[in-house]
Amino acid sequence: MKKIKLGMVGGGKGSFIGEIHRMAARLDDRYQIVAGALSSDPKIAAASAEENNIEKSRSYDSFEIMAEKEKELTNGIDAVAIVTPNHLHASVAKAFLKKDIHVICDKPITTELSDAEELEILTNESGLIFAVTYNYSGYPMVRQAKEMIAAGKLGNIRIIQLEYAQDWLSEGIEKTGHKQAAWRTNPKYAGKGGAIGDIGTHAFHLAEFITGLKTSALLADLESFVAGRTLDDNANILMQYSNGAKGMLWVSQVASGKENGLQVRIYGDKAGIEWSQEEPNQLRYSPLGDSMNIITRAGSGAGQLSNQASRLPSGHPEGFIEGFANIYQDTADLIVAHNIGGQIDSLVPNIQDGVRGIRFIEKAVASNQAGSIWLSLED
Repeated sequence: MKKIKLGMVGGGKGSFIGEIHRMAARLDDRYQIVAGALSSDPKIAAASAEENNIEKSRSYDSFEIMAEKEKELTNGIDAVAIVTPNHLHASVAKAFLKKDIHVICDKPITTELSDAEELEILTNESGLIFAVTYNYSGYPMVRQAKEMIAAGKLGNIRIIQLEYAQDWLSEGIEKTGHKQAAWRTNPKYAGKGGAIGDIGTHAFHLAEFITGLKTSALLADLESFVAGRTLDDNANILMQYSNGAKGMLWVSQVASGKENGLQVRIYGDKAGIEWSQEEPNQLRYSPLGDSMNIITRAGSGAGQLSNQASRLPSGHPEGFIEGFANIYQDTADLIVAHNIGGQIDSLVPNIQDGVRGIRFIEKAVASNQAGSIWLSLED
């Protein structure tokens, strides 16, 4: 099978998420990374390109030059992965969409809702693929939960409880030269949301992805516990869903002792399910009036969506990289279908999902600033 020629903007030396994207793209051998503008620092960009076997002629000093030059090449890139700080996502995505190049963008897709909506228009007009790496939707047992809810196993959904807690920003490490903390806590680079933008959007997306419901309204209480920090590092958000279900999201990056505590608990009038990112190969299913069942990845109770997303037999743990790689694998399928003029059903988070994530951030900030009031997400 012909490999998809992939370029990357951002993600050079010192970038956590850039290396994750590269590992995910390479896992199923569907992509070849052939070009990049990997850093705003020319020396870091060149060194990073060499590390990733990118030819010197295709290591660029800026994404603008990269988009222009790659479009001119007969063997130019098919898609670009955007792994820069948030404030650059919109301008980078626009540059490549305008050159008819598919986009794979880290979340949140922009820092302003107006930019996100402009990207949505550009994507729809071009017909190109715009994938958003809400990577937790690639986990097999998350897809298992989605399939079970769609099949009515939980009945009418009543309660959606979301939690995403970390502790790595419990102290003001952004003041000590910590690069990753510095940009994530600065509204110039991160946008209007701190923890809600960095990790809260993942939980927000998961709820809608798994249940098929839309968040209709929210009420947010945001806090910056660390002295001198501008953006939120903790949030409690009440949510209402399109079917009348109620929910709550707690997101924190100052929860001492928590590493990457993403948890989803969903309850209907027939049963409940629980999933934890730190135990990703299990899904707890509790029918009303019966014993709890533990469904394991690739095990006897796993369904079609879960099995399609699994690589290894049951009992052989899969996790973060494999889940991330499923987004890249499914995006490759979309690109191949697009190139032959076809369309396929896909679970890949798209531009509409990305726009909803930005709307969630803006509404949460607005709710908090107004004294924690209910605001509609449909306005």
